[in-house]
Amino acid sequence: MPISKTKMKNAAIAAKSAALPKIPKELLDQFVSGPMTGEAVNSASMAFKKALIERALGAELGHHLGYQSGTAKPDAGNNQRNGSSGKTVLTEDGPLRIEVPRDRDASFEPLLIPKHERRFTGFDDKIIAMYARGMTVREVQGFLAEQYGVEVSPEFISSVTDAVMAEVGA
Repeated sequence: MPISKTKMKNAAIAAKSAALPKIPKELLDQFVSGPMTGEAVNSASMAFKKALIERALGAELGHHLGYQSGTAKPDAGNNQRNGSSGKTVLTEDGPLRIEVPRDRDASFEPLLIPKHERRFTGFDDKIIAMYARGMTVREVQGFLAEQYGVEVSPEFISSVTDAVMAEVGA
């Protein structure tokens, strides 16, 4: 007897969920003190995502400089940390304001969210999926505004789809 599409989809979701890292109970206790609404869960998720992104960017800068934050700067290099700059990135869950660390020489090029990049991994995929399903640029624009509270121009959506088309055609 063939396996149904629903069972296959549920098995794929279960496998993906099993691969997620385990979060210590102590950390969860800091976020959850009692019953939570869906909005509170989303807020906690966004706060956690923000903290993870900022920590990863800090680690990238530490690797670039050759020393981690809070440790002594090596004598060999003149470059050092120089505060941070605010940046709003579009995520799957909506806009997120993050602090991107800087260095004095301005030679730090983050890999997680490159300079001048405004989208965090996965957001482009959603635009492409909607466009591929036959939604017009204006429909995609309306959906993003309604679901994520993100106002994007039709040109932005076109640039995302054009970039993918150029990559596929290459």
